[in-house]
Parts: sequence; C-alpha cells; structure tokens
Amino acid sequence: MSTHEVFTDRLQAGVLLLPTMVVSLLFLYYPTVRAIGLSFYQASLARGDVFVGLENYRRLAGSTEYLRSVLLSVLFATCVVVGVMAVALCVSFLIHEIEVGKGLYLVAVIWPYALPPAVAGLVFLFIAHPNIGIFTSYIEALGIDVNWFSNGPQAFVVVLIAAVWKQIGYNVIFMTAALGNVPESLTETAELDGVSRTQRLLRVYVPIISPTLVFLVIMNTIYGFFGTFAMVDLMTKGGPAGATNILIYDLYRTAFQFYEFGFASAKSVVLFVAVGLLMYGQFRLSDRYAYYGG
Repeated sequence: MSTHEVFTDRLQAGVLLLPTMVVSLLFLYYPTVRAIGLSFYQASLARGDVFVGLENYRRLAGSTEYLRSVLLSVLFATCVVVGVMAVALCVSFLIHEIEVGKGLYLVAVIWPYALPPAVAGLVFLFIAHPNIGIFTSYIEALGIDVNWFSNGPQAFVVVLIAAVWKQIGYNVIFMTAALGNVPESLTETAELDGVSRTQRLLRVYVPIISPTLVFLVIMNTIYGFFGTFAMVDLMTKGGPAGATNILIYDLYRTAFQFYEFGFASAKSVVLFVAVGLLMYGQFRLSDRYAYYGG
C-alpha cells in the first residue's frame, strides 16, 4: 500500500482513531454529561437521586464558604502562573546562555516534573516539614517561626511553592526549545548594540517566543486549578481552617467526604465553565499580544 493510500483510506483511519474515541467517550464525554445531569439532583448513597432543579446552583450562589474557595482558587492559580512563568523564564534563559553542561542543568531542572504529583507532594512535605524539614531550621534561623500545620498563610505559601516547583520543568522544556529557535543573528546584533542580558531577554527574546509563552500561560492556568489536588490532599488536606481549600479539593470533599454528589456535580460544572471562559479569554488575548511572525 502506498503512502498516498494510507492517508486516504477512511476505514483504516477510523480503525486507528477508534481506541482514542472509545477512551474519550468513556472517561471524558460520558462523565461530563453525567455530571451536568447529576447537578440537577440531590444525590446521595442513602436517599438516591431526587430531582431538585437549580437548587444546587442556588446553594452555591448563596454560600460564603464557596465564594471564599473561589477567591482562594483564583489567587492560588494566579500566583502559580506568575511564579512558574517568571522562574522558568529566568532559568531557561540562563540555560540557553551557557555552553558547557547544558544537558546536566536541563535534567536537574526537569526531574521534578517527571515525579507524579503525589510523590512530589510527599517529597516537599518532608523538605518543608515544620519539625523535620531540611529547610525548616535555616528558615527559623532567620527569626521566622515555621508552623504551617496550624498557620493558614504559611500553609498557602508552602503549597504554592510546591506547586511552582513541580511545574517549572514542564515550562523549561518549551521555553528552552523556543529560545533555541531564536535566530543567532538577533543575538549577535543585540550584543553589538550593547544591549544588556536583561534587556535582551525582555525586549528581544520574549516577543519572539510569545506564542510559546501564551500556550504555557494556558497550560499553567489549567494546572493551577486542576493539577494541584494531590499536593493539597497530602500536605494540608485543605487546612488549616480552609486556608488551602481550593475549588478542586473542595469539590472532592463535597463528593467523597460529605457524599453530596449532586452538589459536587454542580461545583464541577461551575468550575469547568469558569475555566473554559478563562481559556477563551486567554486565546483571544493571544491574538492581540502574541507575535506569530509576518
């Protein structure tokens, strides 16, 4: 069979796509439709499903605890995106500038991303543990009392640092690849003009790699809202006093601790719609600020 026939055979294309479609239907589309339908019911293990219409959404609209979780999640995701992008951009630029040992530096930066989120959470838990943490004594030597098991702001900061640390490697992979595609002539011209490294990064490289940066902003936003559940669960369990009770963990507690599956489904629908609208807005902004050449 020729190459032309391989790409024009609809039956063969359908067979190749079938496993992906089956997995998507079973584990993506069906749960989505099921969650939307279940959000209109008061569902529990004891009483079964009772249709309540929009009551679950009314409860969400009038819940101060849920509003607090929403604001906390927005703050957390924003800090994650800004922190990851800033640190990864600086690290990627430094790796791009060196000539010797670049591969070793890349491996050192990327390896936390290779860890499963649960493992990364456990590693950081022991690193920053208030009693046995490696860095705890150094921080307390500065006169700072480390007790994030009972201090809400400290717990928020510790989980935030862990989330940023876990995601830096993912961003560095894309940023170093994008920086590697910057024409060498631009770098040489900037050096001849006496442009400092900081100005070269911000005024020359960043505009050129802006499509990659926009993509990473979107992926980091999704990560900030959905990808940090394991860290919160293992490190703080949403505490202390709800200081790290972000939406994805609040949804989990509603469903699997309080067994209010209908209410949890309504929370999942609201979270999905909110993040979807945020993604749409970021895509629209990318058309205005990202440089695609031409």
